[in-house]
Amino acid sequence: MNVPIGLSEDCLDALQHLKETREINTVILRLAEADGLVVEAESNLTHEELLEALPADEARLVVHELFFATPGGERRRELLLVFWMPADAGVEEEAYTDAYTTLKEYLADVQVHLTARRTDQLEYRRLVALAG
Repeated sequence: MNVPIGLSEDCLDALQHLKETREINTVILRLAEADGLVVEAESNLTHEELLEALPADEARLVVHELFFATPGGERRRELLLVFWMPADAGVEEEAYTDAYTTLKEYLADVQVHLTARRTDQLEYRRLVALAG
């Protein structure tokens, strides 16, 4: 399998682990100059823990499996691709934008993509509305 430019083997392994198992629901990725996107965290996080894991002054890319119930009571889960770009991150934006584009292409089955600059933009009900 060809490795997409900018995605490390560890990154691809973590994304596959997320898709294939229920052991984790979140992969947080950061840019490393020499290696492209690398795994910073591969975890099973609550919504609150996810928000706490995001740095206040650095960009990250997050693939998160959101579990929720529809208004009709149906249980659903959707993968989200989040481009975390807080206002203080600044200079990293162009490199992370390129990595985000690569990741969106690689994760073509992920339908919900969003950019967030503040944690309130990742409020649980807002994510459910986007996924639902």
